[in-house]
Amino acid sequence: MNVPDDRKYSETHEWYLVDGDIVTVGITQHAADELTDITFVDLPSTDSVVAGDGPIGEVESVKATSEIFSCLGGQVIETNGKLADHPELINDDAFERGWLVKIKADSLKPLESLLDAKGYQEFLAASV
Repeated sequence: MNVPDDRKYSETHEWYLVDGDIVTVGITQHAADELTDITFVDLPSTDSVVAGDGPIGEVESVKATSEIFSCLGGQVIETNGKLADHPELINDDAFERGWLVKIKADSLKPLESLLDAKGYQEFLAASV
C-alpha cells in the first residue's frame, strides 16, 4: 500500500497533512480498506471547536462504525462536503479526495509524537 510521506500518522489510522497552521485530517487507506464499503460520514460542523485527543466524528460502513480521532485541538475551518453524498470517496482515494476536515490548529506540537510514513508502515507490518 502506498503511504504518502508528506504527512503524519496515528496508530488509530488517521493522517495529518500540515500547511502552516491548517491541518487536513483523514483516515488512511488501510483503515478504509478494513472498514470496506463506507456508507456514511458524520463530521463536526464548520467553525466548531475540537479538543485534542478526542473523537471528532464517525465513519460508518457495511461492516462497522468507527470513531475518527484528532490529536489536535482547534477550529474546524472546512469539512469535505462531497462526503455527504459520496462517502465512498474515502474508499476510492483516502489520501486525497477522501479527506475529512481541515483544522486551524491551536498547536502543532501533538504531531511530534505521531509516526512518519515509514513508521506507520512498520506499525502496520507489526500488527498483522
